[in-house]
Amino acid sequence: MNAIPATDLRRWVLTLSTGLLLGTALVLTPGTGHAQGKELPDFTELVERSGPAVVNIRTVERVRANARGLPEMDEQMQEFFRRFGIPVPNQRRGQPRNDEDLPQRRGVGSGFIISADGFVMTNAHVVDGADEVIVTMTDKREFKAKLIGADARTDVAVVKIEGAGLPLVKIGDANRLKVGEWVIAIGSPFNLDNTVTAGIVSAKARDTGELLPFIQTDVAINPGNSGGPLINMRGEVVGINSQIYSQSGGYMGISFAIPIDEAMRVADSLRSNGRVVRGRIGVGIGDVSKEVAEAIGLGKPTGAAVSTVEAGSPADKGGVEGGDIITKVDGKTIEKSGDLRRLISGIKPGTKTTLQVFRRGAYKELSVTVAEMEAEQRPRRQAEGDNKATPAQPSVLGLTVADLTDAQRKDLKLKIGVRVESVEGAAARAGLREGDIILAVDNTEIANAKQFGAVVTKLEKAKVVTMQVRRENAVSFVLVKPAK
Repeated sequence: MNAIPATDLRRWVLTLSTGLLLGTALVLTPGTGHAQGKELPDFTELVERSGPAVVNIRTVERVRANARGLPEMDEQMQEFFRRFGIPVPNQRRGQPRNDEDLPQRRGVGSGFIISADGFVMTNAHVVDGADEVIVTMTDKREFKAKLIGADARTDVAVVKIEGAGLPLVKIGDANRLKVGEWVIAIGSPFNLDNTVTAGIVSAKARDTGELLPFIQTDVAINPGNSGGPLINMRGEVVGINSQIYSQSGGYMGISFAIPIDEAMRVADSLRSNGRVVRGRIGVGIGDVSKEVAEAIGLGKPTGAAVSTVEAGSPADKGGVEGGDIITKVDGKTIEKSGDLRRLISGIKPGTKTTLQVFRRGAYKELSVTVAEMEAEQRPRRQAEGDNKATPAQPSVLGLTVADLTDAQRKDLKLKIGVRVESVEGAAARAGLREGDIILAVDNTEIANAKQFGAVVTKLEKAKVVTMQVRRENAVSFVLVKPAK
């Protein structure tokens, strides 16, 4: 690279200094010594337009007294004492006269007004357990808020303040967001009202295991920002700042926001019913690995693998079986198990839904009537029959299997399958164990021990064998790799 002449270098430094003062990003063109300017985004208009509708939320939770009349210590503080081996001190002696004598836990968060008559959206964890919620606006007006409803599954809550003609945000479309797009957050980190931070969209549809896919950004989010809006360059709210990835408890460059379209659906349900009504079909599911997808003929790792089917559930009545791969719901493709949870939960209970499933090498369509989501039921333990069939001889895979008794078939509600009586060799290395029920081998249903033996003897010795196995109440695929 040629050296930049001293006169050009001085001119470039002067241009750089001037550009920084004017808010301009400068790029030095190699070999010319000349700077090219590109305007940085100006967020002032966005803040002036959206800021008045962003509120500070303070919460008060009265500490409950324990059986001895002493106020309960905060769990984090108790953990601190336990971790360092310090005896937990008595916080107060004597019984408090009333609730006002008890200490209070205080929290802070953010929110934004979504209607001129005072409905405010925030995070459920901001108002969780609060006895009192105080909303403060940018003009310092304070309101005592009423909790309309909170949904822990999506971390969305709605509170109501009494007012009219209040400033409100403009709701955008999270689906239009692009990775790399500028966004800003307004909130109250560490109770510092109306703090503005900016960044870009780092990723979309980030699956963190929650019910909703998140928008990932590098906008600085800290305690107190929770519940505040994520705003695009058009001044539209596209998300609710909800989580951060942190190993220290503070911001580390990664934050997550709930997509506003999903949040608004939850908010509308909370305003109408005080709760969220969701659909369910009664299956336990997991993702499909690349190895399993190739082994069973699915091709690519897509869909939701059904491990359990709740007895009497919509899925059970509709013919869904353990080991099925659900690939579509009403024509919408299921890329991973989280997609199925989100799609089904969004369907109104009582609606007939068509599921496409991949079962033993072929696709089938099943009709299922969605039910309302309820508390999960504990799976039944597998019961043993009063008598056992005569075991078959050990197979080349190291398995000894036996026919299921009539009592076992009735209890397990199975028409097919054989029970593993002993296991060694390749099967043991694959994780199979006594008591497992083998339902299929390489997409061939296994009705009895005789058929199992016939199928296994025809297998190629060096070929990986795919078995569909039921263990207790869960069905999974097991790849048995013969020893080389």
